[in-house]
Amino acid sequence: MAVSIKSEREIQLMREAGRILAMVHQELGKQIRPGMSTLDVDRIGEEMIRSYGCEPSFKGYCGYPGSICVSVNEEVVHGIPNAKRILQDGDIVSLDAGVIYKGYHSDAARTVAVGNISKEAQDLINRTRQSFFEAMKVARAGHHLNEIGRAVQDYAESFGYGVVRDLVGHGIGSELHQEPEIPNFRQLRRGIKLRPGMTLAVEPMINMGTADVVWMDDEWTVISEDMSLSAHYENTILITDGKPELLTLTEEEKAAGYLDLF
Repeated sequence: MAVSIKSEREIQLMREAGRILAMVHQELGKQIRPGMSTLDVDRIGEEMIRSYGCEPSFKGYCGYPGSICVSVNEEVVHGIPNAKRILQDGDIVSLDAGVIYKGYHSDAARTVAVGNISKEAQDLINRTRQSFFEAMKVARAGHHLNEIGRAVQDYAESFGYGVVRDLVGHGIGSELHQEPEIPNFRQLRRGIKLRPGMTLAVEPMINMGTADVVWMDDEWTVISEDMSLSAHYENTILITDGKPELLTLTEEEKAAGYLDLF
């Protein structure tokens, strides 16, 4: 398995791609409200991405028609924006987006509330996010890839949640998807040893019920098999000699102390 080690120039470009995507997520999350269509969300997100002089990573990728994957409630990932899909008070919506800056990608996802949501839904969002930060505690040079998945699984399953097996994180750089695949669950093998300069998209996808998922007829949208709520949290990270650097963390998340969670 050839996992690219980024040069300092590449890292600087990815930092900028990550900074821009973080701003998009921070701004887009504030726009979400009942009555919007998922196509509205996509349009606003694409306009934001292009306003920073970037291209959306997802637009046309393998035929995907949108710029933002907008996945509502039981939709795990890859929800296709649709003018007829209207967000309702009490929904949760996962926003997965990527930007291309001078040939380099960043990738990040957040799950946000639409209006007033249940405590159970908010807990799922919070715990999915924390499962990512549990993984960051072991995303260090010299550790092995499997430790990331084990940390996510142990934390999420302690609440009885299902950790999606059919979808995983990935390396990232001059291509949106690079080696290695990054499962959110234990593997039999330890996996590669993490090294400074690796850039990874770590993305727990957690269901309130079963871990099993199915693909819809559009061949993109993935839903939980039992129709339970699903949440998604993702950042592009840089492996360093110390703590990982989170390239897509928003300024609001930094101010809220997220950098102290790992």
